[in-house]
Amino acid sequence: MQRKRVLIISYYWTPAGGGGVQRWVKFVKYFREFGWEPVVYTVSNGDYPILDPTLAKEVPEGVEVIRTPIWEPYDLYKTITGKKKGEKIDANFLSEGKKWSWKEKIGVFVRGNFFIPDARCFWVKPSVRYLSDYLTQHPVDAIVSTGPPHSCHLIALGVKEEFGLPWIVDYRDQWTQIDFYKELNLTWLADRRHKSLEKKVLDTCDVITPIGKTMAEDLKQISTTRTEVITNGFDESDKADLSLTLDEKFTITYIGTMNNARDPKVLWKALKALKEENHPLINDVEVKLVGKPEASVQQSVQELGIEALVNYVGYVKHAEALRMQNQSQVLLLVINNTWNNKSILTGKIFEYLASNRPILCIGPKDGDAAEIIDNAGSGIVVGYDEVTQVKQQLIAWYNLYLQQQLVATSANISRYSRRTLTCKMASILDELTKK
Repeated sequence: MQRKRVLIISYYWTPAGGGGVQRWVKFVKYFREFGWEPVVYTVSNGDYPILDPTLAKEVPEGVEVIRTPIWEPYDLYKTITGKKKGEKIDANFLSEGKKWSWKEKIGVFVRGNFFIPDARCFWVKPSVRYLSDYLTQHPVDAIVSTGPPHSCHLIALGVKEEFGLPWIVDYRDQWTQIDFYKELNLTWLADRRHKSLEKKVLDTCDVITPIGKTMAEDLKQISTTRTEVITNGFDESDKADLSLTLDEKFTITYIGTMNNARDPKVLWKALKALKEENHPLINDVEVKLVGKPEASVQQSVQELGIEALVNYVGYVKHAEALRMQNQSQVLLLVINNTWNNKSILTGKIFEYLASNRPILCIGPKDGDAAEIIDNAGSGIVVGYDEVTQVKQQLIAWYNLYLQQQLVATSANISRYSRRTLTCKMASILDELTKK
């Protein structure tokens, strides 16, 4: 059977690491099973804060990956803010929740008002020209753009306008509704430009695929275009290996970036209280932070005098992160303490579910993440200030740990498998191309 071809426009691709890359690597991994041949369009010289070349092993042999160069103004941003030329800029630096210096405020103002929709805007016109020539010689049946960066959607918009192809806009994160949008200090003109571009993208595409239902509801305030929620997920091949031995210590493991908006201060305070009470848990507990914590997080730990309980593991490859996650006694999930936190649905939550380890989630109890954890029966969700609840839960889990009975059975999670999610994405493509 001859497969249909889908063009996927994504700035983030291997050798980059992170959840955004994993989402589309996994779709590409399974697309062929559902009658679609993926063609990936990406950059040849991306400024990636995280690298994980091992993800390339997930990409099926023979998948066409087109790479073109991009010019990014990060050297200008580094000059304005006083950063070193070779220093990497975290993709989430705007949402870190920290206080900015006056130089950083100028840099953020320039970013929001002059680089619209983002710092990858200079890739748009060259990409539309390139893809116009490419698609004339190598036709595809549909296109998908995934953002952020939302410049990818503008590339797809140009292609849509020229070729009229069915187009899915994949929203991994918001554009004008993102938590830090108001902090960009936009002029009236820049704000109007951002909002008009987003509305044009959403009104022109055929389907929007946000990663969560709250995000889908929010997008309905902007456009009437159909939305189909396709969450992130877990790969069956990444599920917990039952032969793995759990950590000997009472480990609480967090995977990913941790910044000021995602600082689990309620956990730190609970551990401090247990330390002051000389609870035996303190002699066995180890908090593993696997990823990149901001300096503000380390400062919180130091101020509460619990440095000896925290192990800053640093960034590790995805496969190693999965191993550490699956061997941990408890998994820590922190939802950003921001005004839009109900809609935040991090990719790691689904891999957490597949690990069959209890989850301590710090965040809104009526958010998308809380609903998924509650439905799966995989852990507990506590608010940002519920120190007593965290303390009591840790003690309960610790007692089970001593009895070697600390387990969590995730129910009804097959809908979040990467293969199932790819089937849903392919079904939408099938529907659009039959019209």
